[in-house]
Amino acid sequence: MILAFAVVPLLAWLYLLLGRGLFWLARERDTQEGPAPAAWPSVVAVVPARDEADVIVNSVGSLMAQDYRGSFRIIVVDDQSSDGTGDDARALGCDVITGSPRPSGWTGKLWAVSQGIAAAGTPDYLWLTDADIAHTPDNLSQLVARAEAQRFVLTSLMARLHCDGFAEKLLIPAFVFFFDMLFPFGWVNDPRNNLAAAAGGCMLIRRDALERAGGIAAIRGEIIDDCAMGRLLKRQGPIWLGLTNRSVSLRPYFFGEIRTMVARSAYAQLAYSPLLLAGTVLGMALVYAAAPILAVFAGGAARWMGVAAWALMALAIVPMLRFYRLSPLWGLALPVIGALYGLFTLDSAIQHWRGRGGMWKGRAQARA
Repeated sequence: MILAFAVVPLLAWLYLLLGRGLFWLARERDTQEGPAPAAWPSVVAVVPARDEADVIVNSVGSLMAQDYRGSFRIIVVDDQSSDGTGDDARALGCDVITGSPRPSGWTGKLWAVSQGIAAAGTPDYLWLTDADIAHTPDNLSQLVARAEAQRFVLTSLMARLHCDGFAEKLLIPAFVFFFDMLFPFGWVNDPRNNLAAAAGGCMLIRRDALERAGGIAAIRGEIIDDCAMGRLLKRQGPIWLGLTNRSVSLRPYFFGEIRTMVARSAYAQLAYSPLLLAGTVLGMALVYAAAPILAVFAGGAARWMGVAAWALMALAIVPMLRFYRLSPLWGLALPVIGALYGLFTLDSAIQHWRGRGGMWKGRAQARA
């Protein structure tokens, strides 16, 4: 019986390493520069911002410092901030819109983005970026060069998240690792594969493709809005998603903030299904917790299967740890990390049942 149980985590990790597009190698990155287009298309950046006074100057400042050679404009949508975010953005000299109250059926961020897009006019591209993300001066040029060369309707970068404190080192690389596991970037970037995703911190979008897809209103109620955007636009043409060092998160994450970030959308990813929730928690226990338990407490072949599964999971996260310049030894903590993310997923469901699902900037946005 124990031997049969021990086979499960070992087979699971063999599948994850070999059967999900080799996601764990983290090969999809924006390090290869595309050729400059013959003519640089027009771009409007749209930045939804709600109570972002601590970071808005640095994030918008990085947009204003872009070395882009085409027409470029920045629109900040002040989503009813109470901390002077809008005033700080205006002081920089960019266009600032005061957002109107959120209509029923819209999430707050997407309503803010919608107002920014409406004010953008008819540029060739829309650059959707978050108010807590800063960009290197060459980022927009590289995004556009890649999009123009490959005719991408959506070019998205997974911003490098803040990763200095203990909680960040423990949980942030795993957050990106789990995202890549759920949406293997290689599959996302393959036009023959229906899987789609995007990273909301940095998305360059063909405006005409978004309009053909029904506009931002087509995903107005989505909690996981970036992946919804990926699904929407992949029906219009090829998309691309990769890791980057050109977009970076400005805000540090403590344990509570990471829990909130995961809990905001985890239950939505499970379609608010108690059955999928139970299956996910059980699956995470088998995939992450079973291996070290077997390695420590079992004997014979079962113990060695547990050791092998633990070694495979520690190996799998090494490329992501290297991307974040961390020791591979952090991979040995993946069983603990997996357990914490399982608890965050449970918390997401509990928050939803309490009527606080999809919490973002003080607003519960998940469907009832």
